[in-house]
Amino acid sequence: MSGGAEKLKGRVLRTVGGVYEVEVGGETLECALRGRLKRQSGIGRVAVGDEVEVDRLTDGSCVITELLPRCARLSRRSADGRREQIIAANVDRLAAVFSVARPEPVFELLDRFLVLAESSEIDAFVVVNKIDLADPDQVCERFAPYEEIGYPVLHTSAKACRGLEELGGRLAEHITLFVGPSGAGKSSLLNALQPGLGLRVGEISKAIERGRHTTVAACLHCLDMGGYVVDTPGLGKVQFWELGTHELAWCFRDFRPYLGRCRFQDCSHAHEPDCAVIGALEAGELSSRRYESYVKFLGESSGRDS
Repeated sequence: MSGGAEKLKGRVLRTVGGVYEVEVGGETLECALRGRLKRQSGIGRVAVGDEVEVDRLTDGSCVITELLPRCARLSRRSADGRREQIIAANVDRLAAVFSVARPEPVFELLDRFLVLAESSEIDAFVVVNKIDLADPDQVCERFAPYEEIGYPVLHTSAKACRGLEELGGRLAEHITLFVGPSGAGKSSLLNALQPGLGLRVGEISKAIERGRHTTVAACLHCLDMGGYVVDTPGLGKVQFWELGTHELAWCFRDFRPYLGRCRFQDCSHAHEPDCAVIGALEAGELSSRRYESYVKFLGESSGRDS
């Protein structure tokens, strides 16, 4: 201990307006950043999920002094397109939450979240919420392509308390990022899993069938069952950070059996002759919906590189 400061180690739960809430031994401390860390940007900036060292000063105030090495990070391209923006650090699972109705699932967005997980090499699973609003057979059919390529698909209803035990089992002892569009029911599910959490739940706009944002900043919640979950604002758009053509194709796990079998080594799998991926698509071995997502993401990447 130097200069009268108590040295502590903790995990960042939330960042709001320059104040960092850090969990230290079951206690939540409000911390500022030391000047050197405050000047950092991009991947050097302290984020939710980070492990940090904290000095608790003699006057009771707390300062984050060191950012400890990360096991993993999930990030996206910033709104201005110039830097990497970390969504959360040290997560080891991603849960993509979509409702079966109100709002309708957008599968392109689901594919974005799965690419995000694959590019960070973390496990992902799909949570299909509000199953009380649709026919079970129809729900299974719509999400079947994801089960077929190896993503676990959980069927839940926060309102009817269905599927909560299985979901809780997947969250226990992990640090899981909860992502999904506004209105999918992420906060409702977490409130149902852990009564007393008290996350705000919004209504669905009848005019646009879209949820109102109720989570205003990413927040790490400690679960009684063990582990943490990162609740995020409804992410309606995720632009990937530095994901080239070959990396993007690899992030579509259903493409992997065909990669390396094209005529051209640098095949983009978009228009070239004798492309194994296009051949598999034409043979009905790949989902056309998934392939459309790939082509769109590829076009976005090419547009940034040009």
